[in-house]
This record gives sequence, C-alpha cells and structure tokens, in this order.
Amino acid sequence: MTSAPPVLTLTESEPEPSTRPLVVTDEPQLLDDLLRLAAAAGVTVDAVADAQLARRYWNNAPLVVVGTDRVTACVAAGLPRRRGVVLISSDLDDGGVWEAAVRIGAEHVAFLPDAEAWMLDLFVDAAESDQRRALVVGVIGGRGGAGATSLAIALALASLRRDLNTVLVDADPLGGGIDLALGIEDRPGLRWPDLTSARGRMPRRIPTEALPSLGDLAVLSWDRISPTAIPPSVMTSMLTGARRGKDLLVVDLPRFPDQAAAIAMQMAEIILVVVPAEVRAIAAAARICDTANRHCADVRVVVRLPGPARLNAVTVSDALALPVAGVLRHDHGLATGLERGEPPGSRRRSSLARVGMRILSDLGLTHSDVAA
Repeated sequence: MTSAPPVLTLTESEPEPSTRPLVVTDEPQLLDDLLRLAAAAGVTVDAVADAQLARRYWNNAPLVVVGTDRVTACVAAGLPRRRGVVLISSDLDDGGVWEAAVRIGAEHVAFLPDAEAWMLDLFVDAAESDQRRALVVGVIGGRGGAGATSLAIALALASLRRDLNTVLVDADPLGGGIDLALGIEDRPGLRWPDLTSARGRMPRRIPTEALPSLGDLAVLSWDRISPTAIPPSVMTSMLTGARRGKDLLVVDLPRFPDQAAAIAMQMAEIILVVVPAEVRAIAAAARICDTANRHCADVRVVVRLPGPARLNAVTVSDALALPVAGVLRHDHGLATGLERGEPPGSRRRSSLARVGMRILSDLGLTHSDVAA
C-alpha cells in the first residue's frame, strides 16, 4: 500500500509554500474529510485554522477550501478576493451558506458528503500545471423578453471574432433552447438531459468537443423534451470542466434561479442584467438585480433603448444603483434574422455585435492568451 502524501499544518515559523492547496477550517470532522480526499487524490495540502496565518498563503495556493466555520474570521482578516475559493459545508440545510459564499468571494459552494467525488477531482486539478481558467460571464433578463439570450449569443460570437476559446451554456430550462436561436438544434452532441440522466454523477472531464457546436463555439443547451432540473453537482462539474483551458464561458441564466442556477451565478465574475428602458421593466429588474448581487460581486446593466417614456441609460443605472455595461439600440432586423436561423449578433455592425465587442474590451478579453 502506498503511503498518503503528507499534510502540512502551518505555523508562524514555517516558510511560505508556493503551489499547495490551502484548507482553512477549525472543524475536526470537516478537516478529516478534506484531508482524506486530498490524500486519495495524491495531493499534499496545507491546513490552517487561523485566518491571519492563512493570509500568508492565500494568494499562492492553486486552490483554497474554506469551511463555513471560518468565513467570519477570514472576512475580518481582510483576505482579498481571488479565484479558486471553495466554501465547504456539511449542513445541507444551512440557508446562510450562499450569503457566506458572497462575503468571502467563493467561486463554488460544496456540501459533504454529496460533493466528495467533485472535491476529489478538484484536488487532482489543483496539482496540474495548467491553471488556465475561463472568465465566466452570466447574462440574465431584467424581465421576460428583455433579450438576455440574444446578448449571451452576441458575446460568444464576439469572443470568437477575437480568436478566444469560448463555451456558451444555456442554464435556463424554460428558455426554449439556445441551440435553437443559433440554428444548431439538429447538430449531434450532448445536451443537459444527457448529463442529468446520470443522477448527478459525471466523469471527471467531459470534453467540449462532445457538445454541439457552431464553428469553434461549443454550446451546452436543452432539447425539446420536457425540461429537466439540473442537479447542483452536475452544474458544478460541468461549468468547472468547461472553464478548464478556455478564455470565456458565457452562461445564459434563468430569471428565477434554482440551486443549480445559483451555483452558476456564484461562479460568474460578472453578471450582466438586460433591462429595457421602461418603468415596469426597471421595477421587475430590481428584484433580479437583488438576487444577482447576493451571488456575484460585479453586477452591471445593459440597457435596451428606446423606451416608451424616453428614459435613458443613466436613469436606469441610477434607479438600479448599478453601472452600465452597454446600451442596446433597437434592431429592426433581429426578429426576422432569428426566423431565418441567423444568430443574434452575427452581423458585425449590429448593435448587439458592437455591445458584445465593447463588453469584451472592458473585461480585458482581447486575444486568446488572456486567461493563461
């Protein structure tokens, strides 16, 4: 029998590690479970209970796993937001875990023992040399029919024009299928029902080549059968795998997120809320924005003009207390193009295409090595 890799419990006198995962918890059972999973993955981890001590190793660790028992201490210590933070809990009924995840800036929330297989994979991934991860952008409508799906597609197509390695994910089971809007509903490949049929258990890596595609754009969508609820573990596994080695991951989010969609919102570095410049749309969007703000630290609005009351983008921004990421002008040819199978934003001079390119520029996504 091979011996398990050592677990380093850090003290003030020990030198700073460089590439080991960091575990921050003072809960004995949780710590034992995490160390067991790390050992099974053949990974050496550093374990600390003191948040001030964790500061010394926080930025260098390829993966940071924080128990819910240490969230308050980590926030009080002023630990900076970073990628690769997982909030871990053993209490499925803990309603405060999502708020805690926002406070600490966690990308993922996981519950043991349900997420043991996923955590094992995560420890294995942390030991790999390629830490390239896609930027995750969520798009959601401030009200029904706002145009969130069109913007999500336009962002993905704009990304392709910049030679960025991009994946588009439809997380809305009631949205009609983003592959239909792209005109690729007959293309072969895995869709959400194929993944959820495994009852939440998925292989560690599902290559994006297994998904339907539009050129170089890999797309995860729905079929036209009855919508299937996505198990949270499947959403986590799929989005984590889709990010690996990519530049951009665009997620079309539902307006009424379930737990799986909440995970997608939690993973997003930025969420764009599409809001028509209408009084009732702004009122509806306020609730959507409040939900988005609970899961993501960077929420911006994309304002659709014109509105019947001649409201401008500044008015919408002020009403929602959120910055404007872009302004969409009415496109007379959009509806006709969709009926012909022309994807939104495929015309380079359209408002959608221009806004998509501007947003990518604002996010610093200019060419294919940006996520390296």
